[in-house]
Amino acid sequence: MDNRLRTLLTVAAGALAVGLAAVASSRAEAPAAAPRYTADGKMEFPKDYRTWVYLSTGMDMSYQEGGGNPDNHIFDSVFVNREAYEHFQKTGHWPDKTVMVLEARKGASKGSINKRGQFQTERLGAEIHVKDEARFKATGGWAFFGFGDEQPAPMTNPGAGCIRCHEAHGAVDTTFVQFYPTLLPTAQAKKTFSAAYLKDLAAETAK
Repeated sequence: MDNRLRTLLTVAAGALAVGLAAVASSRAEAPAAAPRYTADGKMEFPKDYRTWVYLSTGMDMSYQEGGGNPDNHIFDSVFVNREAYEHFQKTGHWPDKTVMVLEARKGASKGSINKRGQFQTERLGAEIHVKDEARFKATGGWAFFGFGDEQPAPMTNPGAGCIRCHEAHGAVDTTFVQFYPTLLPTAQAKKTFSAAYLKDLAAETAK
């Protein structure tokens, strides 16, 4: 091998090593979407949640009869950290450190060139459903946190109605997978529906 070829190979090998090191460094520094808490047990708001996987949006949804104002519309959009979404697609279950963000936004009909229908405007608040088995062992590994803004928030009382509703009607792992069209077929194929949801489904079918 002549000196010129040896020099070219050395330069190429060096460039490859630098490139691989840069990739490894970027991966190591990539922020994890795992839940974070303050020293006093509050949950930190995941400000990058809109870069996560989008699941679905509901409009004016309610789990109780009656109520509501037909002139005030609310959109509820749900996002989940990508690691949890990919795990669910493989297994039909949510892994530890799953973080689901339900974002509530006000609806409006008048604006710009819109002539019909509703569009989303300012954020009204957010609710986070998080799975942290070690921290929330007493409540089955899951907990809720309500955010009016992006400041750290305390855990929602385990006896709250929203928690009991999820436990009684959640399709998979106390979550409302029945409203997430990209996940429902996976749960059905993996046969991971909860007994509570199957009971609701049977009652619905019998009507």
